[in-house]
Order: sequence, then C-alpha cells, then structure tokens
Amino acid sequence: YFQLNMSFRTSAILTTSLATAAAFVAPVPTRVVTSLRSTIEEPPVEPSPATPETPVVPVVPAINGWVPDDSKAVWGLPGAIAPTGLFDPAGFCQVGIPLNDVKRYRESEVMHGRVAMMAAVGYLVGESFGGPFGLTGPANDQLAQLPAPALALFTLMIGVAETFRATKGWVEPSTSSLWTLRETYYPGDVGFDPLGLKPTDAAEFNVIQTKELQNGRLAMLGVAGMCAQELCNHKTIFETFMFYQKFYSGVNPYE
Repeated sequence: YFQLNMSFRTSAILTTSLATAAAFVAPVPTRVVTSLRSTIEEPPVEPSPATPETPVVPVVPAINGWVPDDSKAVWGLPGAIAPTGLFDPAGFCQVGIPLNDVKRYRESEVMHGRVAMMAAVGYLVGESFGGPFGLTGPANDQLAQLPAPALALFTLMIGVAETFRATKGWVEPSTSSLWTLRETYYPGDVGFDPLGLKPTDAAEFNVIQTKELQNGRLAMLGVAGMCAQELCNHKTIFETFMFYQKFYSGVNPYE
C-alpha cells in the first residue's frame, strides 16, 4: 500500500509539474489553410467601334492635263509668260476668285481672241482684195454693204455656232446654275479641231494654249486699233500706212 501510495503521489507531482511547465510555453500558432476558389467573371468584350470612314472628297478630274488648284492664280490655267508673267492689274483672276468665274473669264478671253485673230486677217484681206457682193472701202463700212439675205444668213450662222458652244460647255440655266460652266469643260475647248492640231500631251497642250492666248490678246489690241483708226480717218489700213509712209519720208501725202 505504501508503494502504491508513493507511485500515485509521484504521478500526481509529475502531472502537476508538466501542467505548470506547459503554462509557460508559447502556444504554437496553428495555420489553417483554407482553399478558397473565387470565380472572377471577366467583363464581356465589347466590339471596338468601327472607325468612321473618311468621306471621299470629290476631285475635279483633269481636263487636258489641267487640274484646278485654288492655291494658284487663275487656278493654275496656262497663259502667263515672261516678261509680264501674270498680268492682272484689275484682279479678275487672283487667288480666291471662284473657279466658275475664272473659267468664264478664260472662256471669254479665248473666244474673243479667236474672233479678233480672224477679224485681223479679215481687215487686211477684205480691204486688199475686196469681198463678194461688191464690198469695198474700210472694213468698218463693209458690213453695212451686205445684202439683207446674206446678212441674215451670216447672223444665223453665228447663232448656230453660239448655241453649239453653249450646249457644249454651259450647264442648263436655272435659278441655281445661271452662268455656270460644266465641271468637265475646259474653257474654249468646244471640240472643233478638223486638222487634228490639238496635242494629247498635257505639257504640249499648255504650250499651244499659251501661244493661242498670246496671239489672241495681241489680235484684240490690234483689231481695236484698226477699228479706231478707220473710225477716225475713214481710210483702209493700207491707205493709212501709205499716208504715214509719205509723211515721214518728207513727201506731201495729200498730193
């Protein structure tokens, strides 16, 4: 009994000692691993907005190699040469003038130049050799000598030619398109070229066009001088030439 009692007491002391010692030992943290599975919903991919298409700016097509350029005087039309270059003191065709107005001005210049070139030849030839219907004297007076039927036929021919030119190059007149030339019409190019002299190369066309303009401008000035001279002295061109030739030679031109 004594031994059992001692064993019991020894066990109780050891148990109490272990419990007391355990009270001073830091607790070991327990790591609880928890596996969490989160489902992240990705936002729906929205289709990228379509890139707006750049509107196509209509380009005026090239006409006889000429493409209108609003940064240039006369929109880039040929006709300016040295030494004067662009001679436009009145500012009819400077930068900023609408394209249609510039084309109308050039149309007028080309057509009046052509008429003046024919008139210059007509003055000299008609006064030198005479014409049909017994036309004589200064060219200024010959139109009044035409018989009425011939004058009517002449007027009709001019009307037909002008009507053809109008339908070729001009937009049908309305309240919104009065005095408007067609976009595809080159000023003065009515399509009449029976000898096939019109170049197909753009550079050559510019040269020919410039020559025509320069000769037409000179002819307009020349015909204006011829007309004014005949209105003043009522003599033909060659009669006036002979008069001043005698005068400057010291010969009395009235004898």
